[in-house]
Amino acid sequence: MFTTLIMIVAFGILAVSIYQIVMMVLPYYSGGQEYDKVKEMAVKEPDPEEEGEEQRLGDGFQVDFDALLAENPDTVAWIRMEEPAVISYPVVKSRDNEEYLTKTFSANDNKLGAIFLDKRSHSSFTDRNSFIYGHNLKVGGEMFSQLSAYADEEFCRQHPYFFIYTPDGTTKVYQVFSAGVVKATAENYNLNYNTDEDFTNYLELCKSSSNYQVETDLNAGSRIVSLSTCTNVLEDERFLVQGVLIEEH
Repeated sequence: MFTTLIMIVAFGILAVSIYQIVMMVLPYYSGGQEYDKVKEMAVKEPDPEEEGEEQRLGDGFQVDFDALLAENPDTVAWIRMEEPAVISYPVVKSRDNEEYLTKTFSANDNKLGAIFLDKRSHSSFTDRNSFIYGHNLKVGGEMFSQLSAYADEEFCRQHPYFFIYTPDGTTKVYQVFSAGVVKATAENYNLNYNTDEDFTNYLELCKSSSNYQVETDLNAGSRIVSLSTCTNVLEDERFLVQGVLIEEH
């Protein structure tokens, strides 16, 4: 009798534990499935057999923005990295920087949220600095979870570019010039540059806080994109990857 009771209690504890694990993992799984469907709906991947030496950076990747805008009118772009290849998502923008922390591209409540452009940044990516945010998830590896691969200099040298595709058919190519951990309150998150000197000083600050130095042309006329995510180490830390526009076509 006593042994049976112990077994019943043990099975009950096990069942509760399994339930808790399932409930923890389920949002990540369902969110990942949702974004897979978005990619199937709107993206055509490059064909390796059609790639050649004359092909421009970012060519061959096609986005159906009509389909994306029909699904979500907040769509402003698509961001893609060749590696980590999982970073290939629609980019949205809302009136605040809170909505898409817990809402997916398809407007479902989910821990994955969405990749979103800072409310202060212009949707055309013509600002001196455009900030894009995404979650670093403890499970699954989606969104900006693998952005931290750029903490390694060799990884950056092997995969120096990321791409932003916009609804007007433009492909913007960015070269990573800075990557590292910074405080959430650091000047790296400043978006106010009153003069050219202010902006060049800002660029120097970002270079100096990088894990490594990259040879690239940075000046007062540069246009950069900053990719930000949490570190999941300290609450007031962020991992920041920044790229400078080197080509658009």
